[in-house]
Amino acid sequence: MLGIVFATLSEAQPFLQKFERGRFDGLSEGDSQHDDRCLVTIVGIGKIKATLRTERLLNQNNLTRIIHVGTCTALGDKIKLGSIVGASQVFEGDRIELAAPTYPRMPLTVPFDNVDQYTLVTQDHTVQGATELSYWQRIADMSDMTGYAVAYVSATHGVPCHIVKIVSGHMGVEDKNLRKTLATSYDQLAKFLTSRIEELLTPEN
Repeated sequence: MLGIVFATLSEAQPFLQKFERGRFDGLSEGDSQHDDRCLVTIVGIGKIKATLRTERLLNQNNLTRIIHVGTCTALGDKIKLGSIVGASQVFEGDRIELAAPTYPRMPLTVPFDNVDQYTLVTQDHTVQGATELSYWQRIADMSDMTGYAVAYVSATHGVPCHIVKIVSGHMGVEDKNLRKTLATSYDQLAKFLTSRIEELLTPEN
């Protein structure tokens, strides 16, 4: 069974309304719902919620793979707003200063053709100032608050994990129409996922 993991209800809502004629609509944070082919869950924002709830998810369900979908922030201007992107590598960004990081970088596969691939850093802290932003721009392309946790827990269970995101902003750039931008991003993500989900549900894939 495929597990589809969102961070927030806002990110998930358009997909929940479109997919399988709204069968999964009504889902709330911390809950999951499934049919014979896939399970959908909303883990909440941040690495702690994502870690604990992904662990519980995998302990309670027999999932063959996970796809984590949602929004991310581009660290530079090479990725356009509204781009659907895949994470080819993800790493934990709050303990990067340690000489021997507790959590290693993780390579990931992107299961869809025609999706550009980038490096994702997951961090709870907010990037402050041009110096810190420049540092992250040298080693990553985009940032989120859940991806690494979902991928790491999946790996400890031996379950393949893919991360697909939509770029909903650029780090350090104010968006005066943020609410509209986010709503558009959620709709675009839902259209992409509903149109490509069969590729993940086909046994040979």
